[in-house]
Amino acid sequence: MKKSLPAYVYAKGRKGYLYFLRGGVCQRMHSTPGTAEFAAEYALLLRGPVVGPSRTIAKVIEAYRKSPEWAKLASNTRKSYTRHLEYFAEKVGHISPDKITVRHVNDMRDALSDKPTDANRKIACLSSLYTWAQANDWAKHNPAIVAKKLEPTGRDRHPWPQDLIDAARKTANGRDLLLFEMLLGTGQRINDVLSMRWSDMDTDGITIVPAKTKGKKPHPIYIPLTARLRSILASTPRKGLFIVAQDNGLRVGYNLAWKNMMALRLAIGAKAYDIHALRHSAASEIASLPGMTADHVRAITGHSGAAMVRLYAGPAMQKARAKEAQEKRK
Repeated sequence: MKKSLPAYVYAKGRKGYLYFLRGGVCQRMHSTPGTAEFAAEYALLLRGPVVGPSRTIAKVIEAYRKSPEWAKLASNTRKSYTRHLEYFAEKVGHISPDKITVRHVNDMRDALSDKPTDANRKIACLSSLYTWAQANDWAKHNPAIVAKKLEPTGRDRHPWPQDLIDAARKTANGRDLLLFEMLLGTGQRINDVLSMRWSDMDTDGITIVPAKTKGKKPHPIYIPLTARLRSILASTPRKGLFIVAQDNGLRVGYNLAWKNMMALRLAIGAKAYDIHALRHSAASEIASLPGMTADHVRAITGHSGAAMVRLYAGPAMQKARAKEAQEKRK
């Protein structure tokens, strides 16, 4: 097996666990040879000397996760960061924070080039960790802040076509139809919709506090009900605290919601249009109405910047404005 392993990496023991051995360093490796994760781990071990236990990446991570700054992060951000921080703790937890350089971050990024979104999120998480570490005298520099992110390769999202929206409404029923109409009617993210409670409603709308706020202080958004959504909600039995609830009254989790929505998408031939694309649909529908502006779109979606409004509703806004312009020419 040694012939197939890179320098300083050896298989030891009955189970053939891999170890990195060099200059008195003996570090267990956990990734599978030939994978992007192994390449990233090997690159960091090759260039990052092991230090004593007084100040390591693992200890920085532990302190960061106990800090007030961590507590202020949105719940979804903490969930995402936790996964990436576990990756860093496993791969380079034994290394001094000041021994990690931009080159190491770039090595990790390049090793994960087949997963650009994951690589970019790891860079963002590492930058957040080091920003905190610098401010609290755990590190002297932030090697991730200047690392260039990879170009995403994922597909562009597009609003659901009207024929697929009509098909979903004809096919779905019960909780699936409620969730579909809540996503489309409110224009909110799936986790925000799943967190909506009956107590958040009044006779005319729903008040929410978006979980994803890009580091800004969350502020409430009031979403008036459309006629269709009002009708759906009026016929929905209240099984618990949450509007979208399981039969036992408990909140529907993301995985269950995704599974049910995927089944609906497959049933109507809408696999190419995911849950988040319904948010694009809501923004595009608003933007296409006469007299609607970017401010009207932002009032529903909660986006603070014009760039995000263009991303979600740009084509619909352009089409509506072009139609108005051409009609004025007649």
